[in-house]
Amino acid sequence: MDRYELYELCVQSPDDLAGLLRAIHGGDARILGEDFSGTAALSRAWVRRVDGGRAIAVDHDPEPRSRARPHDAITLVTGDVRAATDPRHHRVDVLHVGNFSIGEWHTRPDLVDYLRHARARLADGGVLVCDLYGGETAFAAGTVECEHPAPDGRTVLYTWEQREANPVTGMVVNAMHFQVRRGETIEQDLPDAFVYRWRLWGAPELRDAMADAGFTTTEVYAKVPAAVDDEGRVYPHLVHGPEDLDESFDVLVVGRT
Repeated sequence: MDRYELYELCVQSPDDLAGLLRAIHGGDARILGEDFSGTAALSRAWVRRVDGGRAIAVDHDPEPRSRARPHDAITLVTGDVRAATDPRHHRVDVLHVGNFSIGEWHTRPDLVDYLRHARARLADGGVLVCDLYGGETAFAAGTVECEHPAPDGRTVLYTWEQREANPVTGMVVNAMHFQVRRGETIEQDLPDAFVYRWRLWGAPELRDAMADAGFTTTEVYAKVPAAVDDEGRVYPHLVHGPEDLDESFDVLVVGRT
């Protein structure tokens, strides 16, 4: 397994996320924009789940883009997300920025510039959804490990490491490591499979920047829905205050047009 297969296996839950994004939109969302999309796993899940759904997946790195499987309903764009201005890339119902990629913008002017561009790509009633992490461990160095079963019967040990964190500047350095094991034997070892240097924006900072970029309202949702009923309907969990959050948390910050 290569690092992109391991990333999709251990880090992403695109089918669950696609349902949650549609529920947060609240209407008949059909067109998804996936910025910093990597292998476009969310876009693939979206067009599987949404009747008549289409997706536009944008990433500047040609390596993960080459791993994105072609699909008639998915437009794959290799380039800067701020340059996705071709008319085909406008007017999406939901624009998602996942894997904490909003932290690719290290300064507030760059952040607001991107958010203005993102808003211009949204259809009426559209939403921009960005994920963040926060809470008491947000600027603590350390690791978190979890195991995932692989389809071939092996086990993958996934380690998330926060290597550096500066609460004064808001900058963090994070890494993902993978070990593929069969029983007690390590068959693959991929340290530093992915390394990121991000500006860790807080939810209030991002909401203020969204307002400056022209979004009408902003909200915060938990990344895990409040409920999913027997018919598959997803009920988002709107965060009102600290009582809705764990001490350390992942959230979705939403800007509405």
